[in-house]
Amino acid sequence: MNGIDDDNPKKRTSHEIGCDISLLAADELTARIALLEAEIERLKAERAAKAAGRLAAESLFKK
Repeated sequence: MNGIDDDNPKKRTSHEIGCDISLLAADELTARIALLEAEIERLKAERAAKAAGRLAAESLFKK
């Protein structure tokens, strides 16, 4: 044995918008909140990058 439980792989935390959360424990809710906050930051960063690219293109074509 290698000490790893291959029969029970660790499930990756995910969240589906609108899913039933009534059966989740407080620590599971905290993990979901952290996951969603990280995803919001990722989305904001991508939005900012796209806005910067758009502004750069607009300034290039306005010349």
